[in-house]
Order: sequence, then structure tokens, then C-alpha cells
Amino acid sequence: MVYTRKNDEAVSPVIGVILMVAITVILAAVIAAFVFGMSGNIAKTKTVAITTQKIDSTHISIMNNGGQDAASLTKLNATTSPPIVSCVDSTGTALTVTSGVCNLNVVPVGATMKLTSGTTPTTDYSTKTQVIVVGTFNDGSNQVLLDTTV
Repeated sequence: MVYTRKNDEAVSPVIGVILMVAITVILAAVIAAFVFGMSGNIAKTKTVAITTQKIDSTHISIMNNGGQDAASLTKLNATTSPPIVSCVDSTGTALTVTSGVCNLNVVPVGATMKLTSGTTPTTDYSTKTQVIVVGTFNDGSNQVLLDTTV
């Protein structure tokens, strides 16, 4: 009669040691990330929907459609290529244009900016036009809300 020894161990000791070392390394990496502040520098992305459309060869309209962070939006700056010559808000009031940047300081949901370009073929919006809109929020942060070509 042959007797065999039954092995009741779940994993071999070598696999167990490897798993313990792996867990220790992962724990050390997580603790180091918190100690050295690597997790504290992540800024929250703001969510605001901005749309744009080309009205004609000299005008582009930009609209604030709202979003999760629309209440904290305090200012919009728009730039285009070719540059903006003048712009007005939804009430027809002229807005400040500084170095080709149009500034809208009151931005409720539904607020629009109508941008006007030059009138020559090299300065108007008749070809593809890049539009960049940057929002400023009440916490002082700035974020690009729209970067598109129309």
C-alpha cells in the first residue's frame, strides 16, 4: 500500500512572499504621493458650454449656454484669427476690445457676443476662422472654454 502526502497549502511560500512585497511597494507609492503633495495640485475642470457660429463674412456670434459652473463664471474673453475689430453684447452695447481680445464682464446664461472683423479679404471671417474663448471664474481661475474653427 502506497501512502501519498496530501498538500493542503493554498499557495506556495514563494508566491506568498512575492505578493507581500508587491503590496508593500504599492502602499509605499501611495503614501509617498500624499507625503510629497502630488495629489494636492489637481485643479477641478469647470463645465460651461459655449457655442459659436459664423453669421457672415465679417461677424461671428458667441453664446454662453450655461452648464454646471455657469453661476461662477464672471468674465469671457474672446479672440479670433483674423483679429477682432469690434464687438457688442446681446443688448447692442459696445464691449472693450484690447489687442484683438473682446471682454464680456457680465455673463448670464444666454449672454452673447457679436464679433466684427475687418472688411478686407485678408482680415475678414470669409475663410476658416479660429475662435478661442477663455472664461474667468469667481475663484480667480481661468480656463479655455472653446477653441474651435468656424
